[in-house]
Amino acid sequence: MGAVKSKRMPRAVREQQMLDAAVRTFGRCGYRAASMDEIAELAGVSKPLVYLYLNSKEDLFTACIRREAKTLTAAVRAGVRDGLPADRQLWEGLRAFFTHTAENPDGWAVLHLQARTHGEPFAAEVSAMREELVRFVTRLIADAARAAHRDPSLPEREVAGLAEALVGAAESLAAWANATPGVSARQAAATLMNFAWAGLGTLMQGRHWTPPAPGAPAAPVVPAVPGARPAGEL
Repeated sequence: MGAVKSKRMPRAVREQQMLDAAVRTFGRCGYRAASMDEIAELAGVSKPLVYLYLNSKEDLFTACIRREAKTLTAAVRAGVRDGLPADRQLWEGLRAFFTHTAENPDGWAVLHLQARTHGEPFAAEVSAMREELVRFVTRLIADAARAAHRDPSLPEREVAGLAEALVGAAESLAAWANATPGVSARQAAATLMNFAWAGLGTLMQGRHWTPPAPGAPAAPVVPAVPGARPAGEL
């Protein structure tokens, strides 16, 4: 009897295997330094097969960006549960974001470092992911304002600006946390909550900070409330 022919791996499974190897290589070596030979070897396939499935290095990198962006946004959305208070929803979303970026450092490096520094169309793919995250955070802040005020006083432009600022801070903090030994996803999320929620919570109560008039004396420092709990301690 002849040798038994091994069962062929389904195309979708094989492609994910190649993407896993590519994300790891791009994330650790950078786009330009990464070689298709190294990716093929890590995936356990031939280089011609990588080209057959994904056409070119540029197409492979684009596929990596799209997959990592999709899984990150899905993780953040899945982390936020409906029905929770506004601060808990934001906390859960941030914790999901930092947990995912910590558990997938190569994917985060592809999105945050590699894709943005190699021009179009790679930067456009990351911008699309970022816009989706900003829209999601905008909705969280707007919903919180409606819950707090019934007739929310936060203008739409201000809500969008707050969401942009929060997403930008989360991106920078994730890069710092991944590069700093001993910083957990929970600690990173708590850091950003303590930084952001003090201001957002005040806005939810209808109290806005306004710039002082030119030449006005400095306002006195307000002492901390005794026994106040940091926002991250939920």
